[in-house]
Amino acid sequence: MYKVNEVFETIQGEGSFTGAAAIFIRLQGCPVGCSWCDTKHTWEIKDTLRQPLGDIVIKIAETEHWAEVSPAELLALFATEGYQAKHVVITGGEPCMYDLNPLCHLLHQHGYSTQIETSGTFEVKAPADTWVTVSPKVNMAGGYKVLQSALDRANEIKHPVAMEKHVDELLQLLQRTDTTAKLVYLQPISQQRRATELAIAMCKRHNFRLSVQVHKYLGIS
Repeated sequence: MYKVNEVFETIQGEGSFTGAAAIFIRLQGCPVGCSWCDTKHTWEIKDTLRQPLGDIVIKIAETEHWAEVSPAELLALFATEGYQAKHVVITGGEPCMYDLNPLCHLLHQHGYSTQIETSGTFEVKAPADTWVTVSPKVNMAGGYKVLQSALDRANEIKHPVAMEKHVDELLQLLQRTDTTAKLVYLQPISQQRRATELAIAMCKRHNFRLSVQVHKYLGIS
């Protein structure tokens, strides 16, 4: 069973799947504590805010409410809602607080591809053919460390940046893992102009890629 904050169909706006139609499953719960997090409503799991899945699907605003849902119920929901996308993004919160193998295996059996967006601070429990995006969170309030196993498992590393120290942190992390087959992105925090200019300059210097959160520029979820 998974604690689900919301489920919706949209366009992936970040990383290597930018522009792809996708179904997002946002899970509840995250202890990492990023000060600039844009989904702080997913941090706490309050029993008093548990709701039926139907109420979660019709949300019109961000809330801390969540539903406890099985993989089969999520799959059935896709059909009920008429979702057409075949790529599923599991995000949070911190999705790797959960064992994602049962959900991903079921989705793969029904023709979906899967992607996980994680901070890298929890072990990734998912099939080998699930795409793993690690957005490493370094020195955050929760005190969690970026795990070596998460860095090694990553298909892409997408690092949020606002200052040069963030680039330095990434360079130190990259020394710990083989990046030969990994995509490395810099993502400006909160679409700040200075952060974007820095990210562009550092992408040129280090031969990284740029991720600009296209969905926020488009004004979509």
